[in-house]
Formats: sequence, structure tokens, C-alpha cells
Amino acid sequence: MDNLVADVAAASAATRDETQVPSYYTRKTADILHKYGPGPRVHFHVGLFDPGSTPNTTVSQQTLRRRLRESQEAALDHAARSWGVPEDPPAQLFDIGCGLGGGSIYWAQEYGCSVTAMTVTAKHVPVVADLVRQAGVEDLVTPVLGDIHDLREQQAYDAAVAIESSGYMDRERLFNVVANALKPGGWFGLQEHFLCRPEWTSFIDGYYKTRLGTLAEYITAAHRFGFTLEQDEDVTDRVAEFWVQSMAWTTAELDRVERAGAASPISAERLLESALTHSKLFRVWRDHAVETRMLLFRLKGGN
Repeated sequence: MDNLVADVAAASAATRDETQVPSYYTRKTADILHKYGPGPRVHFHVGLFDPGSTPNTTVSQQTLRRRLRESQEAALDHAARSWGVPEDPPAQLFDIGCGLGGGSIYWAQEYGCSVTAMTVTAKHVPVVADLVRQAGVEDLVTPVLGDIHDLREQQAYDAAVAIESSGYMDRERLFNVVANALKPGGWFGLQEHFLCRPEWTSFIDGYYKTRLGTLAEYITAAHRFGFTLEQDEDVTDRVAEFWVQSMAWTTAELDRVERAGAASPISAERLLESALTHSKLFRVWRDHAVETRMLLFRLKGGN
């Protein structure tokens, strides 16, 4: 494990390609809206299924899409309860790597949080703004374009969240800037995937253009900048079914394109690649070669 931590830390310290992630998400915008839309709460992260649940996949594509969206919302509901949001909603919340803003709209609509929704992808800002208008929360959600590594805000937020976005970031710099941006005693909630078997690193990082790390790496970086780990929940077994349902939707879309000649923003080649990859990801999650965890870090200070 020590060698794995060292290897991941070295990769994190390597020169980042500043254009890779924005380019990747710019290309995927139409795909995400098509698969997980129409919104206004559009998510691009895994979802949670009930423990032991294996819903039948020989159902309509519409049913599969609904299940995926419901599982993504279930993940946010679970995070909110685990992090104490219903009892004490943060007035000012920072959503780091907000994607198409589904989570930001969720926190605003469900808990009345004033949310700063940061994305590194310029094309997403007007998309998020439009979805925010559709949701009727323009007074609560502010989409901003920015790179978290360059953040300079000081004690501006009660809490921050990063839902499967921290894997694209330098962890040392992430915890540093979030520590500065939070008020004393503020919390930082993450849903993220963590490497347990290093032989899967290149496959997953290559497919999603990410740089996954280990749990030990996160804890070390967090402690360095004054955070204490309050919660660590392994939800891997509840995530595995997401890949099965996602693969079923993708297969249905491929059939629709190839057999019925239907139009799709996702190419047949891409759909085939996605279906094959998600079948492999199911096995990776089933075997805990990668784990999905929900973490809650608390910044020192406050009451």
C-alpha cells in the first residue's frame, strides 16, 4: 500500500494537462443530456441501489433511464442525511466540479442552500444557467467558470462538496484551497472512487480522463491542511448495480441506432465501447478493485 500511495502521489504531482478535462466534458455534454436528462437536475455520477437489489434489465429504455436518475438522486439523499444537511443546512455551499449542475440544483431546491457551482468547462456554464432557470433557483445557484486549483477565496463557505470530481484534481492543492475557502468548523463532503488494486489505474483513468487516488492519499492531504475525517462510508456494493443498469441502457440505445436507424448524439462506436467498458466496471466494483466511498472532513475551529 505504501508503494501505491507513493506512485499515486507522484502522478498527482506531475504536470497537468490543463485542457484535457474541459475538452473531455465539452465533447460529452450532449451525451450526458441525452442519457441522464432532460433535467433540470442532470447528474453525471454513479448512483446507489438498495443493497442486494438486482432489477430486471429486460425493460424499456425509459425505465432504465428513470432508474439511473433515481439512483443518482438516492446517492445525494444518502450523502445529505449522512452529512447532517437536513438538520443544519449550510447557508453558503461550494459545489466543486458541478458538472451540469444537478447537484447544485438539488442542494438549493431540497435544502435552500445558496450554492456556488464551479465548473472548469466553459461550455457547461450556459447549460447550467439554463437548467437553473428551469428549476427556478436563479436566486440560489450561481454557475461560475474556474479551476479549483486557482481559488483564492477566504472563509466564504459553510461547507463544500465534490461529487466524483476530486479525481480530476491535485489532492494537496484541493484540500489547501478548500481549507482556506471554508469558515472555521466548516465541512467538506466527498463522494469518490478509490483505487484498491493498482493494475486497474490506467484502464479507469484512461477511460474517464481522471487520476484516481487512494483513501490514504486523501486522508494525508486533508490532515496536512487542518481537516479531521469524521465519516468514511463504503458504498461500493450499492454502486455495482449502477453499471449493470447503465450497460442495459447503452445496449438499448445501440439497438435503437443500429436496428431502427434512430438518431442519437452518441455514435454507435462509442455506445459499443461504453457497453463493453461498463460490463468490465461492474466486475471491478463487484470485486472491490475500486471502491466508492462517502467521506466527511471537518475543518478545525468553530464551535
